[in-house]
Amino acid sequence: MKHTDFRSVRTLLASLVFAFGCVFFASSCGYYHMGSMMHPQIKTIAISTIRNDTREPLLTELARTQIAARFQSDNSLKLVSKEEADCILYVRLVSVSNSMRRYNPGYVDEEYRPAEFRVGLSAEMEVLIPGRSEPLIPKRTVSGSANYQYNVDPQVGRYYGLRQACYDLAGEVVEYTTEAW
Repeated sequence: MKHTDFRSVRTLLASLVFAFGCVFFASSCGYYHMGSMMHPQIKTIAISTIRNDTREPLLTELARTQIAARFQSDNSLKLVSKEEADCILYVRLVSVSNSMRRYNPGYVDEEYRPAEFRVGLSAEMEVLIPGRSEPLIPKRTVSGSANYQYNVDPQVGRYYGLRQACYDLAGEVVEYTTEAW
C-alpha cells in the first residue's frame, strides 16, 4: 500500500489556489473607478442667480437648492462664490407643465378623479469662464420631470413634485457641466 505525503498535497493545493487567484484577478476588471471628467484647470463653480421666466413662485429657490445639492454629491467641482469661481453656471427656467397621469374611477360610473400627476420643467443652461467672451459650455436645454400624488392638500403634493422635478433637472445640469468637454 502506498503512503501519501500530506505535505506535498497541501503544497500542491496551495500553489493551485494561488495560480487560480492570480489568473482570476488578472483577468477581471477588479475595482473600476473613472474619477472626475472635468477639465484639469477647472476646479470650482459658482451658481449665478437663477432666472425664472415661469409663473411658478418657488421654483427659483427649489432649482438652486437642488442644483447645489447635485454638484455637492457629484463632487467633481467645488461650489464657491462668483469671485472665487473658475466658471459660473447660468440657468434660466423656461417652462413648467402639469398633466394628469392616471385616474381613479369614482363611485359613480361616469365620475373620474385624478390619482397621479406629472410635472415637467424645462430650462436653459450655460457655463461661462469669467473674463472670456466665448462660453465654456454653450447654451443648451435641460429638462426634468416627476410624478406625484396627493391625499389631502394638492399644493403640498405639487410642491414635492416640483422639488423632485428640480432634482431631476439638476442631474442633467451637473451631467452636462461635468461631462461636456
